[in-house]
Amino acid sequence: MPLRKNEMSKKNTIDPTDRHIIELLQEDGRLSNTVIARRLGISETTVRNRLNRLIAEGIIQIVAVSNPLKIGYEAVGILKIRTDIKKLDAVIEALHKIKAVWFAVQTTGEADIHAEFVAPSIEALNTLLYQQIYTIDGVLSAEVSLILNYLKREYNWGVAGEPE
Repeated sequence: MPLRKNEMSKKNTIDPTDRHIIELLQEDGRLSNTVIARRLGISETTVRNRLNRLIAEGIIQIVAVSNPLKIGYEAVGILKIRTDIKKLDAVIEALHKIKAVWFAVQTTGEADIHAEFVAPSIEALNTLLYQQIYTIDGVLSAEVSLILNYLKREYNWGVAGEPE
């Protein structure tokens, strides 16, 4: 899915039922629509329709999240990329084409883009950096930080604006 500019400015409307569905899935993404419906006291059809809308609008994604350090990747890390701002869109498009870059966000601060990558070896990381990242027209610099260990990886941060 391409990066969209100004995602923060686009507000999607979610109601308390959507919030509860999201919270349940943040706790266990494998819950069936039937179980969610039973827990919330609504029909399975309602859950299915709401999930389809939440997915279609890009509000949620339902995926299995693996730990790359435990499934064979030797080089996992973060790129802080400074760009020629006039070429930012082209840099974003180029990053989309690099499979090893699985996450990228436009940021404030010293770097314009923070991206996360996986590489099966240090040699593959070298190739990623010198043949793919540094050669993108518009990349001024990229600082690389390797992840040594995940200290916290949680995805159940709730839903903003929810009642306390």
